[in-house]
Amino acid sequence: MYNTLLITFLVAFFASLVVTPLAIRLAPKIGAVDIPKDNRRMHTKVMPRFGGLAIFAGSTVSMLIFLGFDPKIIVIAAGGTMMYILGVIDDLKNLSPRIKFAGQFLVAVIMYICDVRITFITNYFGEGNNQLGAVFCFIITVLWIVGITNTVNLIDGLDGLAAGISSIVSLCIAYAAYIHGEYLATGAMLALAGGALGFLPFNFYPARIFMGDGGSLYLGFMLSALSILGTVKSATIVSVTIPVLVLGVPIFDTAFAILRRFINKKPIMEADRGHLHHRLMNLGYGQRRATMMLYGITAIMGVAAVLYSRGLIVETLGLSAITMMYLYIFLTDAKHAIPQIREAKKENNEDKEEKQDI
Repeated sequence: MYNTLLITFLVAFFASLVVTPLAIRLAPKIGAVDIPKDNRRMHTKVMPRFGGLAIFAGSTVSMLIFLGFDPKIIVIAAGGTMMYILGVIDDLKNLSPRIKFAGQFLVAVIMYICDVRITFITNYFGEGNNQLGAVFCFIITVLWIVGITNTVNLIDGLDGLAAGISSIVSLCIAYAAYIHGEYLATGAMLALAGGALGFLPFNFYPARIFMGDGGSLYLGFMLSALSILGTVKSATIVSVTIPVLVLGVPIFDTAFAILRRFINKKPIMEADRGHLHHRLMNLGYGQRRATMMLYGITAIMGVAAVLYSRGLIVETLGLSAITMMYLYIFLTDAKHAIPQIREAKKENNEDKEEKQDI
């Protein structure tokens, strides 16, 4: 079993590693490029954004080869394919937020119909309230899939950020599933981690290619659907809590973004520069440091999730508290940045203005 899991990871990794250079060459030919046209973007030149092809190809091929004997893996792989296609269309045609959301909702409903669902909720309604339990099961499953899919999509703002965080999350959930004997979920998560890690060398700062919405929507969907897969056997809230803990940082960032836009009376789907990675950049950290800091925080929450899965509640709370302290620091007003950094930024802006005047 151990050898099979390792091979599942390696096949996904090397397949993604091989496909990524092909995606770099193919992207300009089909128009899958990212043109910096607003101040949210961290890059200053046209970049190919077709890297999701490598992540999708590597992880899907590996899962189907080594885990395709399970019907749920086939269903989830089909759902991932639909979500990936939706993202690619958005990369090429720039779909409206409503159409993207409708597509995500449809895929989530299809997963529910195909029995990929969060089932623990039905245990709390008793035999005489099965219909009520089914309604809540449907609502929570759809919200989970759509929510996590968009969470990964929203954190894809720095070179290597979404791919790296998705890799860490996948590996942590895979380990938690492995120690509890859920080998199918372990293999599937390892395949997803392999696909993301094979793409990462080309995407880490300075990036040669972006994953695009095709990649981020695919990763988000697969994380949400495969984490449900790991809850099927035990059917307890403990199993669902594990992915929530590992995804704690991006979930918090997304929730904070929604609240921020609601308070400012802006559309929830409207992009801004208030995310954690933007705040780190505003504090003077470069892309590489900001990305690695968020890797570290995600890894801490990943360890907390593994500890929680083993019943170590006190240790989990301790690590979660450390993460909250770091988040508080990162969410502090950028005015608290080091004075020298603020002065350097001011001088750079003045230099730019002088050049424009000349």
